[in-house]
Amino acid sequence: MKLFIRWAVMALSVWVSTLVIPGIKVHGGAWSYFWVALVFGLINTFIGSLLKVLTLPAVILSLGLFIWVINAAMLELTARWSTALDITSFWSALFAALIISVVSSMLNRTVKKVGGADKY
Repeated sequence: MKLFIRWAVMALSVWVSTLVIPGIKVHGGAWSYFWVALVFGLINTFIGSLLKVLTLPAVILSLGLFIWVINAAMLELTARWSTALDITSFWSALFAALIISVVSSMLNRTVKKVGGADKY
């Protein structure tokens, strides 16, 4: 159940980023947002985790800000591998990665508080 909640939170975060950032577009309905969230989650889990380990010195020197760049690159990779997502520029991906991180963090905390710490 926890996995489906996180997946829905990620889809909602992608939706918010498409509302705020003009360079991000998801083609299709709600299922397209879930598809983009799934692909982004898988890419970020496998490739993003490896990149975060390999670029650990840059992450430490930038006080963690380089993770934002890695997440933007993973979002660009998601757009390249998925036909449902279009990103016009790297700056759009950078700001969308920030919005996705902030919104998903806030929603995950809200879900934890509402559902209780032991259920989530």
